[in-house]
Amino acid sequence: MSGAVDLSALKQPAAGDVLSGHAVTEADFEAKVLRRSLEVPVVVALYSQRSPGSVELVKLLEKLLGESDGTWDLATVEAEPNMRIAQAFGVQGIPTVVAVAAGQPLADFQGAQPEAQVRQWLAAVVDAVRGRLPGVGGEAEGAAEQPADPRFVAAEEAIERGDIAGAEAAYERILAEEPANQDAKAALRQLRFYTRAQNLPADAVARADADPTDIEAAFAAADLELFNQQPDAAFDRLIALIKRTAGDDRNRVRTRLVELFELFDTADPIVVAARRRLATALY
Repeated sequence: MSGAVDLSALKQPAAGDVLSGHAVTEADFEAKVLRRSLEVPVVVALYSQRSPGSVELVKLLEKLLGESDGTWDLATVEAEPNMRIAQAFGVQGIPTVVAVAAGQPLADFQGAQPEAQVRQWLAAVVDAVRGRLPGVGGEAEGAAEQPADPRFVAAEEAIERGDIAGAEAAYERILAEEPANQDAKAALRQLRFYTRAQNLPADAVARADADPTDIEAAFAAADLELFNQQPDAAFDRLIALIKRTAGDDRNRVRTRLVELFELFDTADPIVVAARRRLATALY
């Protein structure tokens, strides 16, 4: 693996340590991971039998799976004989754990982690897809359609009338009553971005390119690129700026980038790839 330490000197695990209960290979990856992830998130653990730490992590995941009440599934992939899978996930070291939902990478981490952190990560994965996948609180096929929430109807009608301020106020009232309402949060983020994008100068990208150190110009350019359906360009612009800044300025740029990520579904491949690039820029 690129960047991995030489594991050839490590002790081979005993026969009893071989992990096979949820083993996945290239031959059955589509069925056991991609198709299964349409029902529940599938946690793909890429490990090596020559790495005791990665074997222990997989054993921990097997244990936690038994406590999961079926809200997620596990696929263990031995990296060396299944390099195409490792390459598909961009694996840089072993162990690497990737959550796949609806056929797309959702979240990942690399390296052995304490049990408490793994539990927290798994809980976040399940929460991220709750209500979106059939096996995690999603509606069963043929389930009765729920009546529309009149509060959201009012906000949507305001948007149709062109009353953006009224729609924003409607969503804010929902959040005042239910601070954790994710639909209202997402709608408000989209609405505020749309409002901001309406006032962008047409030459915002040219201005930012002329002065790569101007943070506000970079923000305007990224907004315009995103508004023009160029998310990769917008994300890369801010990631490049993160590399050039430090301290409070760097935090400002990172915060703005994360805000743009939140305009998308967390499982969107474009966002997953950009988060990887951000992690590289930060560390």
